[in-house]
Amino acid sequence: MISRLLLLLLIACASPAMASRIQLTNAESTGAPGKFASAEIRREAAASGMTIGEDAEAPSITLSVDKDAKAAPQSYQIRVRNSGGRRVIEVTGADTVGVMYGGLDVAEAIRTGTLDSLKDYEKSPHIAKRGIKFNIPLDLRTPSYTDCSDAAQANIPEVWEREFWIDYLDAMARHRYNVLSLWSLHPFPSMVKVPEFPEVALDDVWRTRIKLDDQFSFAGNDMVRPEMLADYEVVKRMTIDEKIEFWRWVMQQAADRGITIYVFTWNVFTFGAEGKHGITNDMGNEITKKYFRATIREMVKTYPLLGGMGITAGEGMPHDMDSKVKEAWLWDTYGEGVRDALKSEPQREFNMIHRFHWTAQSDILDAFKDYPGTFDFSFKYSVAHMYSITKPPFIQPLLENIAPGRRTWLTVRNDDIYSFRFGDPAYIREYVLNMPPQDKMAGFYMGPDGYCWGRDFLERNPTTGKRPLVMEKQWYSFMLVGRLAYDPSLPDSHFERALASRHPDVSSEQLFRALQGASQVMPLTTRFFWGDIDLKWYPEACLCHRLSKGQGFYTVKHFMEGSAMPGASVLCIRDWRARLNARQPMTETTPLEIATALDGAAAETFAAIAELRNTARDDRELQKTIHDCEALGWLGNYYAAKIRGACALALFDSTGDSFEHDSAIRHLNDALSHWKAYAAIRDAQYVPALYNRVGYVDVTALTEKVATDIDIARNWKPYSLKDDGKRSGSEKGFRQ
Repeated sequence: MISRLLLLLLIACASPAMASRIQLTNAESTGAPGKFASAEIRREAAASGMTIGEDAEAPSITLSVDKDAKAAPQSYQIRVRNSGGRRVIEVTGADTVGVMYGGLDVAEAIRTGTLDSLKDYEKSPHIAKRGIKFNIPLDLRTPSYTDCSDAAQANIPEVWEREFWIDYLDAMARHRYNVLSLWSLHPFPSMVKVPEFPEVALDDVWRTRIKLDDQFSFAGNDMVRPEMLADYEVVKRMTIDEKIEFWRWVMQQAADRGITIYVFTWNVFTFGAEGKHGITNDMGNEITKKYFRATIREMVKTYPLLGGMGITAGEGMPHDMDSKVKEAWLWDTYGEGVRDALKSEPQREFNMIHRFHWTAQSDILDAFKDYPGTFDFSFKYSVAHMYSITKPPFIQPLLENIAPGRRTWLTVRNDDIYSFRFGDPAYIREYVLNMPPQDKMAGFYMGPDGYCWGRDFLERNPTTGKRPLVMEKQWYSFMLVGRLAYDPSLPDSHFERALASRHPDVSSEQLFRALQGASQVMPLTTRFFWGDIDLKWYPEACLCHRLSKGQGFYTVKHFMEGSAMPGASVLCIRDWRARLNARQPMTETTPLEIATALDGAAAETFAAIAELRNTARDDRELQKTIHDCEALGWLGNYYAAKIRGACALALFDSTGDSFEHDSAIRHLNDALSHWKAYAAIRDAQYVPALYNRVGYVDVTALTEKVATDIDIARNWKPYSLKDDGKRSGSEKGFRQ
């Protein structure tokens, strides 16, 4: 890792030309992406005190496109030479997106003080399609799955603001994301007009004023309740024509940054349309089928820059229905709707992505055999927990049985970390390198179902003005995933320089260590204690939705009864105890080794932030980052002590040994102390909030639940822990 002193020396030794003036030439062939890169170079130059203009001696930067048929899309090369005593940096892209990425490299070099050390290199994408999954809260009447939460409700007016999308798409491009997937149960009334069903299109943007609860159905069928419609506010006045113009503008802004937008739906939902023209949720209703077919046709025709759609035979269909029937309905609506639209422009490429969710591959392919374009699948790669292990096993049956010539997208769900900043490039690099090969993987999109990735509304004491985007607040974690997905060879020193340029007054080495140490807490904990979907396991609060498994907070008893993540090579407590009592070898990681690793990650974090505190006083963002790291350190200590307490209690259960009983109580007292420290740090920075998948979360209030672990241990009777041999698995996700 590069030291702060070395970094400062590099910057200090930069040539006078770099510090004063550069010349920038952007060829017209680079298009809108090239203009974006040029603007980024100018912005970083201005921030670094440089001016841009004609100067025979100043370094020259040129951006151009050379459409070499052999070069991969999005690839580029940088060539550095001396010409007539001046330094010339030539950025050449295989296409406009490639030159944009090369130009962004130059902008980054200016920001990090490394422009003078640039050398010749070439880059091409490791993963061609790198996306964001955004459950978009459009309107009270056209909700997403995330909408019954505080964050989504706060973001309804935000997603209709141009400033929001400029910031969002700029950040995506800088981090090398090129796909934006917008997920909604039924977005169409907020986005299109359908001539055959004129009453469906919605003017204005609504939001309910009633306080939401955690009683919403996991199937999504009650996302719009009568009482919500009875008490609403109009947060923006817009006609449907203005809405269409707005989304066309958003898609153009995305295209100008090399980003393709997809719209994803769950099915069958008719929010905003139900009750109009005879439309219902009934799959057997011919009017509903005609409505969907016409609506899909209009979506495709209304938005020429829409890259495709994602569909699901999902929660809105009867769970026990034959998947052939589900797929026939989807073809008759979505498939035929796309075909209707493309009759007038058969040359247009409109992609379809079908999620593997409660349906079978053979039935999907049979139904969509005549689809007029690229047809891919989608699979929940780590189910809901990308921060668990770097090579999740769940996709293996799909890879072995996927139809020849077909590929799948990876839905990379991040339902582990909503509040905190993440930063472990080693983990992300390995995660990316373990993804399936390109002949079976179309790309990925990353995002949560349990939180809204719009503007951040968790902070207790925000600065004045607009709230930052989650992507701005957690810029480092988004940078790691996007950049390493494009180029996993980027070394840790690259990201340390990024931290140094963001926070120049502190040791970038210590900041890198603090973020990396803190970021190990979630993966270590989740691979030991597994709940596959988000409503079963929220590690920030040791919680599941109280309606999903009947308990809410996970006690020490649940830890003893719990299962480790499939494929993680970690022993759960029952298996560990059985091997210990039988004196069998421990060939997998034991619970106590997980606890030791958690304490080690916390110790590394605390040691690093101790070096940062004194110099962070004038950097508010850095202070918040340090608080995040400290909170995660205490959370790591909590889980370590809880695991040790659960192990000791499990041994007391099988032996009656009072030493183990006392040890369990001691460890759980330690856990309570650690939780109190965690809650104090976390809740000084973040407010309690209602989340759509785990309910209302108040970490400080949960302290009472944490304390009950001590009573559970104190009152435990030997031989109470039963083992029926069952272990938690995961939803299958794929059917042949």
